[in-house]
Amino acid sequence: MVMALEGIRVLDLSRLAPGPYCSMILGDLGAEVIRIETPDSRPPVDDPRALEIMEKRRAQNPQGRNKRSIILDLKKPEAKEIFYRLAKGVDVILEEFRPGVVKRLGVDYETVRQFNPKIIYCSLSGYGQEGPYSQLPGHDINYISLAGAANVIKDREGRPVIPSNLLADMAGGGMHAAMGILAALVARSLHGVGQYVDAAMADGVVSLMHFEQVIASQRFFGVPFFDYYQTKDGKWFSVGNLESHFWANFCRAMGREDLVPYQGDRSRYPEMAAFFREKFMEKTRQEWFDYFMDKNICAAPVNDLNEAAEDPHLRQRQMFLDFEDPKFGQIRQVGISLKLSETPGRVRFLSSLPGQHTDELLKEVGYNDEEIRGLKASGAVA
Repeated sequence: MVMALEGIRVLDLSRLAPGPYCSMILGDLGAEVIRIETPDSRPPVDDPRALEIMEKRRAQNPQGRNKRSIILDLKKPEAKEIFYRLAKGVDVILEEFRPGVVKRLGVDYETVRQFNPKIIYCSLSGYGQEGPYSQLPGHDINYISLAGAANVIKDREGRPVIPSNLLADMAGGGMHAAMGILAALVARSLHGVGQYVDAAMADGVVSLMHFEQVIASQRFFGVPFFDYYQTKDGKWFSVGNLESHFWANFCRAMGREDLVPYQGDRSRYPEMAAFFREKFMEKTRQEWFDYFMDKNICAAPVNDLNEAAEDPHLRQRQMFLDFEDPKFGQIRQVGISLKLSETPGRVRFLSSLPGQHTDELLKEVGYNDEEIRGLKASGAVA
């Protein structure tokens, strides 16, 4: 069965989590992704134990799947020439250096578009390619702070909490970059033009925060009908009964129909919260979920990662996939979130080692064995 992005070729210069996640999405949907890695990422061939650890980590990491790998030292002219040969035959280039680095290396959009005018070139960065903060270093915690998200996600004492790196790196960064690339590919198919995609993680978080401007005066966090409660087995359970009909169903299920008229009465919230905290201690997390299942209530267990991977709904949705690796046995990875009826995505192969396809890719763009030996001797490739 054909895949949605079959025939699309991507050069991936990215190193950190957001860029590889973006190219993982593209690869899962059928794009051929070539990962360009640096010499310092080469496998420790003289240390079998370290090599095995790297192999296993690569096999377990879904961000490397569906990608071939070549090691290039882009500071060397010979490696730059290899990059140009590769870039002539691709549709998309993705990079996530600090603004200005690719220009200094001579692999920037303006250079590539001279010989590949239909290229889609995406730069993924923290603060974008222009603006007073564009040259600042940063991480997920900084981008969500600037965008206002950290001020919303707080503990009960009002201190901002760190929601892993889900918001800026993955959603604001990698996923937004993938959307930009896909939009640019559609535009090229309709209008025949390539273009530059400037994707900033801070911008992406601001976009994710759009609804906060609407509900800023109606915070639902920490109120008794939208909260986490500990259960009899020491685990946690979530309820999110914002709408009045869900609230009414919840109160009836908890044996407190008398509370139904008081959803908006904040003076009653301490009493309600105390009651629900005590009530939830009467059953285990799974018992509560089973109990609520047929009562039209917004409720769900707070799973850890292993529990989520075994959840029957997520398993049926194929959001966790098991693969048999010949060396390491069963490998579990996250599945493909986009379900396309006619052109579904799939995992064609697991992650490769850095430089595993160097010779193969060099031959595809015209180098012979003698030239490849020379490039390796020069350090341009590994």
